[in-house]
Amino acid sequence: MQIEKYKVDELNQQSLNKHKNQFEFVAADVAQLDDVMKKLMAFNVAIPSWALGTGGTRFGRFSGAGEPGSLEEKIEDVGVIHALNKSSNSISLHIPWDIPENAASIKALAAQLGLHFDAVNSNTFQDQKDQKLSYKFGSLHHVDKAVRKQAVEHNIEVIKYGQQLDSKALSVWLSDGSNFPGQLNFRTAFQNTLESLQEIYAALPDDWKVWVEYKPYEPNFYSTTIGDWGQSYLLASKLGSKASTLVDLGHHLQGANIEQIVSLLLMEGKLAGFHFNDSKYGDDDLTVGSINPYQLFLIFNELVEGMDARGMNHATSIGWMIDASHNVKDPIEDLLQSVQAIKIAYAQALLVDKAALQAAQQHNDVVLAQEILQQAYRTDVRPLVAEAGFRNGGALSPVDAYRKLQVRDNLIKERGTNTVATGL
Repeated sequence: MQIEKYKVDELNQQSLNKHKNQFEFVAADVAQLDDVMKKLMAFNVAIPSWALGTGGTRFGRFSGAGEPGSLEEKIEDVGVIHALNKSSNSISLHIPWDIPENAASIKALAAQLGLHFDAVNSNTFQDQKDQKLSYKFGSLHHVDKAVRKQAVEHNIEVIKYGQQLDSKALSVWLSDGSNFPGQLNFRTAFQNTLESLQEIYAALPDDWKVWVEYKPYEPNFYSTTIGDWGQSYLLASKLGSKASTLVDLGHHLQGANIEQIVSLLLMEGKLAGFHFNDSKYGDDDLTVGSINPYQLFLIFNELVEGMDARGMNHATSIGWMIDASHNVKDPIEDLLQSVQAIKIAYAQALLVDKAALQAAQQHNDVVLAQEILQQAYRTDVRPLVAEAGFRNGGALSPVDAYRKLQVRDNLIKERGTNTVATGL
């Protein structure tokens, strides 16, 4: 289904006066308001194709009704999200879950909805139907060169699909690792991974990038071959200028200082971008900002500061994408909430008094530095985010509009109750 703009406009009119009062109250204290609003209006977060259906748990999957049963329907759902928030204008495809059989028609459908295609993602963390060799003991790091070759060829195939859709980046996440001491030789596994990635890197078009993701554990619980940002950075550095590190917020051990990792990767010009989610204990893939919104703000504070230091465009210089599994929520509502949380954290970071913070740091004024950060964090920036969406033609309250327009009910009428989206 598609959402007609006049319906969004009608809903906005119902709360416009209240919104204007809230916006004017907050805006009165915002320095360089025009610049802040322009940046908020330009900022978009990509939606992954695998996130439009109900996600799985470790023990089962409880699919919801009206799920998209095809890539075309997934694109339509992203179109719904973008029509409501005007902040999700791109799709990240996962191959082979969502293979574009007719690239021209897929691109046309996306363009009709104001969408384009972000990074494409390969999958060597599970065996596919009719796959000749198994990834049970790894893919790019496997001891058997034939298995490594199969995984390399899959990644090159993903690049070719991406070229058809005008994507410009390949995202690689490996589950390669070991469950028991002695199962593999760490150095050999790392070297095999590097050599495999070098073959993939050589197949990249000139204007493409490869993003190397990391994760400390799961599905292997003794070692992961690309287990942390240092190992990813080492691989990216050895590969060359078209390779960089992708940060998934859930792929860290408890207490990890993600904002420091981000700062250093930016400093070295090796930050590819983000997979946004949140977690309580491990890689829970929870709604962005639902557990630790202050950490999300601190990450964005480092991002804004670091990108400004390098003269980078906030909206386009690195990749922004959600990567989450929605077990008990309506996936579209969850994605709307996640994008909202990301933009709130970004808006708060834009409000940090950078000059005052730097002065406090230079004078070792720890109390003042904390006050400056928390002043921005405690500012209710939701009216700024709502205004940015409104100026772009979106809903003042995307989740509220989604419910009032009865989008899920309409999707169920169109698709039925038994469709199951591809993905985890």
